[in-house]
Amino acid sequence: LASTVTRSHFARFFLCATALACAAALLNCSVLQSAFADEGPFARFAGRWSGTGTVRVRSADKQNAERIRCTATYRLRGSHGVDLQLGCRSDSYNVDLVGEFDADDSGHLNGRWTERSRNVGGTAIGAARGGTIQLHIESAAFAADLSLVTRGQRQSISLDSHGAGQ
Repeated sequence: LASTVTRSHFARFFLCATALACAAALLNCSVLQSAFADEGPFARFAGRWSGTGTVRVRSADKQNAERIRCTATYRLRGSHGVDLQLGCRSDSYNVDLVGEFDADDSGHLNGRWTERSRNVGGTAIGAARGGTIQLHIESAAFAADLSLVTRGQRQSISLDSHGAGQ
């Protein structure tokens, strides 16, 4: 991004790229599962996932669709912590998200995240139950809801952004 880009323009670009890059990205089972205990709210996510999906960019006058490739790696920290690396790439989009999340015994979670290619980050709160992680992520520039769902050998990721006109 050029240094002349304002925070508002940056936020719109980031929201569009991140939210829509992850929206409808379906990660199929190219799972290289690590050894993990079948305990805790993140157990079904452990390992490396990869697959393809679709980016859908919506603007006031049109909607574009583009193929995207994503990888996600979940490294468990004990039975109630996880480190996430999520990367999605296409011809037009690049998302490099990392996060550290912890859950209590009832599945409520909190943590921090960073989008490394744009050097922006913030906090996350949510819930982890069964094969589903629901997160609300925030930074000074925007907020978004992130959903990660694992069913058997398939995982889907969606991100809906809020604010900055998106």
